[in-house]
Amino acid sequence: MDSVAESSKNRKRLREEEEQQQKEEIEAEETSSTDQTLSLVDSLTFSDTMVALRIMRAQFPHIDKSLRREKVLRVFKLNTGQDDHAIMFLDDYLTQVDRVVKRMEEKKQRNLEVFEWFKTHVIDNKQDPSIDHQELRLLLSHGGKVKDEHISLLINAGLLTRQLIDPNMYWFAIPNIGSILKGLSQGRKELLSLVNRQRYKEMMLAPLEKKRLRLSLLDMRFHLRDLIGSGHLKTVNTPTGLLVRVSKD
Repeated sequence: MDSVAESSKNRKRLREEEEQQQKEEIEAEETSSTDQTLSLVDSLTFSDTMVALRIMRAQFPHIDKSLRREKVLRVFKLNTGQDDHAIMFLDDYLTQVDRVVKRMEEKKQRNLEVFEWFKTHVIDNKQDPSIDHQELRLLLSHGGKVKDEHISLLINAGLLTRQLIDPNMYWFAIPNIGSILKGLSQGRKELLSLVNRQRYKEMMLAPLEKKRLRLSLLDMRFHLRDLIGSGHLKTVNTPTGLLVRVSKD
């Protein structure tokens, strides 16, 4: 009986570790290594953009040019909102691609050479969040003869998604990001609902950032930054601390 319970605990722990790893791979660090306990109240004393830039500057002190041009980061368009994008370290993204290939190798999938072409000739040469069909085929052709099955494989693997407006255009995508996107959407709704239920539709930031969301893998600080940055929530300085309020417009 004890062994069954222990096995169940181990499976749960492994799932939690995998979910945590996925979250960390698409979420840039919000704190420096010398200040892991910096509260959201402290960081919101300046703009979130400035905080992010200062953290990134400390982490990459010798890079003068755009991190995207230097192939350190990639930007991905998300389907959770018109202006939603994800920023991911390139090496983390390539690790995700390798995981996809490994799973397909185990299933004896054919045409796997396209993934190496994709990494070497497409990802290495195209930093934009999207690519058109003709350019995609052209870049892939540097690796070998391109077939329709190759592009279908990239789509099925979650590395490309077709644009709804123009089927000849693709968005670059992050594989296995579904649970994160679901948590992002549900976490937004849950947090807004929480603040909307408060008197005057406002709540002090300090106790709010300590609450846990039931429907999202992402923590409260992530969702607070997200909704404050998008304008759905705003902060107000008060004598007792920073207040979070639902925006009226």
